Amino acid sequence: MKDKFVPALIAGVATLILAFPLLGLNLVSTGLGLGIEGADTQTVVYIVLASLAVFAFQLFKENVVNVAKSIPLPRKAYKPTAAISQAQRDKKEKIFTFIVVAIALIMPFFASRGNIDLATLVLIYVMLGLGLNIVVGLAGLLDLGYVAFYAVGAYSYALLHQYFGFSFWVCLPLAGLMAATFGFILGFPVLRLRGDYLAIVTLGFGEIIRILLNNWTHLTGGPNGIGSIPKPALFGLEFGRRAKEEGNIPFHEYFNIAYNSSYKVIFLYLLALLLVLFTIFVIRRLMRMPVGRAWEALREDEIACRSLGLNRTIIKLSAFTIGASFAGFAGAFFSARQGFISPESFTFIESAIILAIVVLGGMGSQLGVILAAIAMTVLPELAREFQEYRMLMFGLMMVLMMIWRPQGLLPMKRRHMELTNA
Repeated sequence: MKDKFVPALIAGVATLILAFPLLGLNLVSTGLGLGIEGADTQTVVYIVLASLAVFAFQLFKENVVNVAKSIPLPRKAYKPTAAISQAQRDKKEKIFTFIVVAIALIMPFFASRGNIDLATLVLIYVMLGLGLNIVVGLAGLLDLGYVAFYAVGAYSYALLHQYFGFSFWVCLPLAGLMAATFGFILGFPVLRLRGDYLAIVTLGFGEIIRILLNNWTHLTGGPNGIGSIPKPALFGLEFGRRAKEEGNIPFHEYFNIAYNSSYKVIFLYLLALLLVLFTIFVIRRLMRMPVGRAWEALREDEIACRSLGLNRTIIKLSAFTIGASFAGFAGAFFSARQGFISPESFTFIESAIILAIVVLGGMGSQLGVILAAIAMTVLPELAREFQEYRMLMFGLMMVLMMIWRPQGLLPMKRRHMELTNA
């Protein structure tokens, strides 16, 4: 016990030292300057109790673990079950997918406007997470600058409309193509890099794009950004009170119904849902093709991948290019939804959040990425009183996941065939 007391005391004191400046002190304005005042008594008590809890846990950790192991857990009696064929799994998966898509299609007609808007934001992060999942989850290439492709897609639509008058539907594939081009360009310098070195280069690429957008004032507007970006129209039908584009007709006038601003929010949600379904379909098809198997081979062992005669250059470039294209689609939709973009919308923290979605969901798992995107986007909105501690809770969640479930919420499962005894 004596040899554990000093480390436990150090852990408790360190917790107190780290927590008190963050939670026990508040900045207050004093005239033209800022001052510091202590938090309320309840917060200070919580900090002290947390420090004591850390001290006690470190001191009696072995005892707690032994007690936890000695608790008998209920065990189910083993019952042999019949093996489920791959065809049955596929059938159940299709039924589940159909039900989820049906609920997602019906939901906006019964939910509030705020919830629909939040669901649209979730779908944007789902699309970004699925795109980065190709690079990180399937190919095993650590990319910390994925937000750069997101920015390229957003600015592609904004600039093409501003200078050439292109519509959203014309700019959407062009934004994906432009982001894919940048992904292809980024792929060449990192062909020989792996691990931390690859992460540093991609991080630098993301910052280069942001700084370029910030300083190229005469083209991108610099810090002022680009505004008045039009919303997408449905076959020439706009969802505003009056049509802004020449030749277009307002949606409510065409159908002779009363104007409602919720129509625009519902349309944007359904459009985001269609883009996500398209993304899922394409990536699932790619995963079953040789290029998908090549990505997984590269992720598992690059040396073995080379020994099998696979071309590393093509595999890496294809992962960066295809993954970037989906970020371009998401960026174009984001700029259309917001109506205004600036370089501050594409900072490193966005890349970190998207990467966290992939890691928390499970490397290579599409369903896991979707669930993680929902959790990362919805939970902060439900706990607005903890908004100032969002990044603290975010870091704590990442640490806990890496300790207790490093494989993610829903790890990727390979398709396989089972042989039964004749």
